[in-house]
Amino acid sequence: MYGGIEAGGTKFVCAVANDQHEIMEKVSIPTTTPIETLQQVFAFFDKFDLSAMGIGSFGPIGIDQTKDNYGYVLATPKKGWADFDFLGSVKARYQIPIAWTTDVNAAAYGELKKGAAQGKNSCIYLTVGTGIGAGVVLNQDIFSGIAHPEMGHIWVKRHPDDTYAGTCPYHGDCLEGLAAGPSLEARTGIKGQDLPVDHPVWDIQAFYIAQALINYTLTLAPEKIILGGGVMNQDHLLQKIRQQFVELMAGYMEVPEASEYIVRWGLPNESGIIGSLLLAEKEYRQK
Repeated sequence: MYGGIEAGGTKFVCAVANDQHEIMEKVSIPTTTPIETLQQVFAFFDKFDLSAMGIGSFGPIGIDQTKDNYGYVLATPKKGWADFDFLGSVKARYQIPIAWTTDVNAAAYGELKKGAAQGKNSCIYLTVGTGIGAGVVLNQDIFSGIAHPEMGHIWVKRHPDDTYAGTCPYHGDCLEGLAAGPSLEARTGIKGQDLPVDHPVWDIQAFYIAQALINYTLTLAPEKIILGGGVMNQDHLLQKIRQQFVELMAGYMEVPEASEYIVRWGLPNESGIIGSLLLAEKEYRQK
């Protein structure tokens, strides 16, 4: 039996799965303080005899095992969670192998193994919602370097019709500042889900996201790019992103057809927890 935690700033999704990857039980827990949240997490998992666990956490997180902050949630704006030893707290409760990564990395891994990138060796998963984050899988493994990639904060060229300052508290007009969900309402006064499909802000949105996908493609050349998150629940936006991607790439790099290369998630709202469970199994087999 394997356990998985998709730890988000709003809720924790916890699940257990058997060796056939079937989810046997799942629960959603509101993210409050670390102590309150983990009390409920432990109450759920204490019922099971787990072989291993996988955690995909909101971040940024410490991933360098040579540093004292390995396993910590780092400089998050989520009250009470900054500099919290998340992994250490779970390990103190359960003496089992535990995989540790970001929520978007877990989602990317889930999509590669069970979702829209099945059969591929590499993919990028980009979530566009309240914020923007991305996970990368290369050669079947989650990619990381001195830290986990923060691909939602790359710099993009400003749209000529856009004067919006941006919402990112660190960078202002980085990709997240210009294209995350709050930017839609801030520009228009209308929530994204209520915006008409012909509103010009969608062209601005597509312009920024397409630029990001070009940057990722030119840098990492993944076999598939997968888009998820609340803002991507718009068919017309996906089409605009593909069109802008082709136009802005301008034929420079040979890539698959946009409709095959840039796709919506295959495991809607399940990518992260499924990826966490699969990472638990992988960690168990490696140990």
